[in-house]
Amino acid sequence: MTDNLQWPTNDRTEAPLQVAMLLYPGLTLLDLVGPQAALSMHSKIHLVWKTRGAVTADTGIRIEPSATFDDCPQQLDILFVPGGFGTAAVMQDAEALAFLRDRGATAKYVTSVCSGSLILAAAGLLQGYKATSHWSALDMLAALGVEVVKARVVTDRNRVSGGGVTAGIDFGLTLLAKLRGEHAAKLSQLALEYDPAPPFDAGSPESAGPEITAEALAFVAAAIREASAVIAPQAVAV
Repeated sequence: MTDNLQWPTNDRTEAPLQVAMLLYPGLTLLDLVGPQAALSMHSKIHLVWKTRGAVTADTGIRIEPSATFDDCPQQLDILFVPGGFGTAAVMQDAEALAFLRDRGATAKYVTSVCSGSLILAAAGLLQGYKATSHWSALDMLAALGVEVVKARVVTDRNRVSGGGVTAGIDFGLTLLAKLRGEHAAKLSQLALEYDPAPPFDAGSPESAGPEITAEALAFVAAAIREASAVIAPQAVAV
């Protein structure tokens, strides 16, 4: 039985990318794991929260942080924030927002997937930038004064944001290509066998239709209300 239970590191000459990925209670696991898998062969990934106690994702899976706000490296290639049902709480968490502002001031790339962009906006890190989010969060992102682009991945200078959940893989590969080149990104894509052919054409409100879209909105209604209540006092007229 092998002792090597982790992805191999592909880089032989370059230092690994320093990547800090924010954890928090109620994050969406695939928002985190998609980018983590795409970047992992070329990165030292720090899963960061206030303490090293396990954090529970929104589907009940527990994740153990590998770093705290205090001992996370200061100089980062990538600062990353996932989305999830816990978004609204983090948007009001002074300690988490202070950490993002501090590392975001010097990180090479400041990034998010899904409603993680709302957290970056709450930290003041998306003002003057274009960004995207989960389709259900785009209006809230605009209310925070961000120039919203409805796309799978949006790059504006050193801000890179992904759309909802599964867009995290596209996001991770896009970011890897910027930092390690297209060849490295293609190799990672093949290793993941990322060749999507979904069984249904229902991955957007337009393709899913109004009935399924209404059901999906009802499913996330509580999270939308919570985030909207946080945004209302700081909403920007657009």
